[in-house]
Amino acid sequence: MAPVPLSPIKVGHIEDVQELRKVKPTTIPERFVRDMTERPTLATDLSSPSDIPIIDFSKLIKGDKDEVHSEIMKLATACEEWGFFQVINHEIELSLLESIEKVAKEFFMLPLEEKQKYPMAPGTVQGYGQAFVFSEDQKLDWCNMFALGVEPHYIRNPKLWPTKPAKFSETVELYSREVRKLCNNLLKYIAMTLGLRQQAFEEMFGVAVQAIRMNYYPACSRPDLVLGLSPHSDGSALTVLQQGKGNSVGLQILKDNTWVPVQPIPNALVINIGDTIEVLTNGKYKSVEHRAVTHKEKDRLSIVTFYAPSYEIELGPMPELVDINNPCKYRRYNHGEYSKHYVTNKLQGKKTLDFAKI
Repeated sequence: MAPVPLSPIKVGHIEDVQELRKVKPTTIPERFVRDMTERPTLATDLSSPSDIPIIDFSKLIKGDKDEVHSEIMKLATACEEWGFFQVINHEIELSLLESIEKVAKEFFMLPLEEKQKYPMAPGTVQGYGQAFVFSEDQKLDWCNMFALGVEPHYIRNPKLWPTKPAKFSETVELYSREVRKLCNNLLKYIAMTLGLRQQAFEEMFGVAVQAIRMNYYPACSRPDLVLGLSPHSDGSALTVLQQGKGNSVGLQILKDNTWVPVQPIPNALVINIGDTIEVLTNGKYKSVEHRAVTHKEKDRLSIVTFYAPSYEIELGPMPELVDINNPCKYRRYNHGEYSKHYVTNKLQGKKTLDFAKI
């Protein structure tokens, strides 16, 4: 995770949205009210949920030759045309999905003073609060976040790992280990869709960096004025999203210039391609802008894992994916430098990827 910035960042007063909802349920402070151009369209019929590709992981792992081939083709289409897909039969125990959701919810339900023992310092992305805030007049997201660096161990900040709820840390460890396996496997199959050796990404990434972030979006009396999370693409290679069971539809992705809601399939995980894969594939597989919207009556919880190369690694388009028809679109850069750039800028569409463009 990013180093602490050298100069102090003035972010002004950031209200805790859960407290705000409790005390003044109909008040939307000015800092949360979006400009007209940014306000969300809340029509849930923008797209039918079946449009977003579904990948059956069990067919990739255990299927016969035809099933594997068919699922690989589906995965290639998902990566190339959507940058987002849902994975079913992912081999992570459902009881573990329930446990991580339970401890995440219990954490957000703690009294504010307990959560504030783990503060997210301005300009950093670990702890409790709001990330990506860099000025006193910046618009705020209708969301409380709690984020932790998980792997490798040197990125952890032990002071930020909470003692309550009781099994929080233990559950995060178990869950993260399983999600890490899934990411590693998915990257093998993504490599195959590109005609690369299965281990291509794993060998290149070194000891992969992994972080977890829990997002809590309280209900909002005016969901048409606010955003749960500003539009952005992820700086990771892969992002794995678990949406709270029975929650409102909050995630939207930008497809053909239209915001499309992602209807979660029960027990599935939503995967999206991050900026790192866009660079490595020379733009063949693109990271996709996404955002979160809020709901008038229902709270929403999501648990997000970011999986990325080691900070020491030099990255650039893979030679196999550059030719006369597909000239090199991105420069080579150090992944640690890119990560630092990503977390020290506000979320603003795909703007951070300009860092890597030629």
